[in-house]
Amino acid sequence: MNIDNLLKKFDACRDAIEWAKGKEWQEIYHTCHRGDWLLWLFVRTNPDDFQLLTLAKGHCANTVRHLMKDERSLNAVDAAIAFGEGSITIEELRAAASAASAAYAAADAAYAAYAAYAAADAADARTKNQMETADICRKYLPIQIWKIK
Repeated sequence: MNIDNLLKKFDACRDAIEWAKGKEWQEIYHTCHRGDWLLWLFVRTNPDDFQLLTLAKGHCANTVRHLMKDERSLNAVDAAIAFGEGSITIEELRAAASAASAAYAAADAAYAAYAAYAAADAADARTKNQMETADICRKYLPIQIWKIK
């Protein structure tokens, strides 16, 4: 299956389909400018690689750490990285995620971080962060492990 069909099969967003149109997988992997797109595709093509996915997601979240004010959110980022590295259990990860969810529900760090990120130099900051997270994905999710033909 070519990558265009794969993206359509997984119901990718219109922007991703348009950007990837006519490209081979190698080119997409090496030039994708959005970490969220790479994470989205990895979840669908490598559903059994939860630990590696969590490691990449933790490092991506760490790029906006400076915007997080609640300790529970910071702990969840650290827990994601630790789980991805194999130094904590899934139960410990779930506990940290649950605590971070409580922070979010209380309109704490996660919401405040998002609002600050969205407001401050939104376009430039978002573009820079998308590229940074794409590079993080390429670092922690090397092309050799992707289940894309």
